[in-house]
Amino acid sequence: MSPASPARVQSVDRTLDVLEALARMGGSARGTDLAAEVGLPAPSVHRILATLMARGYVRQFADRRYALGSRLVGLGTDAAEQAGFAVQPILDRAAAALQETVNLAFYSHTRMTYVAQASSSRSMRMFTEVGRQVPCFNTGVGKAVLATMSEAKIRAALERSAASGLPAPDVEGLMAELRECRGRGFALDDEEQEAGVRCLAVAVPGGPAPAGISASAPTSRLVPSIYPRVAAQLRAAAEELAAHWDG
Repeated sequence: MSPASPARVQSVDRTLDVLEALARMGGSARGTDLAAEVGLPAPSVHRILATLMARGYVRQFADRRYALGSRLVGLGTDAAEQAGFAVQPILDRAAAALQETVNLAFYSHTRMTYVAQASSSRSMRMFTEVGRQVPCFNTGVGKAVLATMSEAKIRAALERSAASGLPAPDVEGLMAELRECRGRGFALDDEEQEAGVRCLAVAVPGGPAPAGISASAPTSRLVPSIYPRVAAQLRAAAEELAAHWDG
């Protein structure tokens, strides 16, 4: 006999369905559209939304659209940090093999959040603050994640990015770069975040959220001749991360 399934609370399931649907729909939507998305009566969805608004997990714009609320930010940051802590040994091994700093970042709504880092043992090494958020379109980890998405989804993400006040990238130039990323199997941040610093990144398959893993180093050390070796090491680490999260 198979073990019994854990007890589930229908109202909690429905509340999570609404939050997940809101995230899938770009972070904001009308109540009626959410009801259609989750297959629930509109009055039920509005009651769920009212409760989430009272707790700060959802907010409402003047045009009556609902959006994800600020209370979710703290939960997401804490969850991301815990996920990063659990896989620290994988990052440590990659950093030791490459002798460069290795970073793990998660994607959420056009931004990348750094959740873990393994530092290089070299005297001149890179440092990125865990918890720092950066745009997805001018970082190695961000471009590695974007390269896994469809063009329609990328364009929608860039539109949301512009609407949130972030600087707008050269969209067509970025699209061309992402096609190059797919062809060669890795993304680059070539002094886009900081002068003299280069990052090479790959996407992590699976996981709790879209993620990228990168190696960062001075441009004098991270040179084109070693890109294939660095990318191979990062892909091996990405596969370890995926296996850990799947397990």
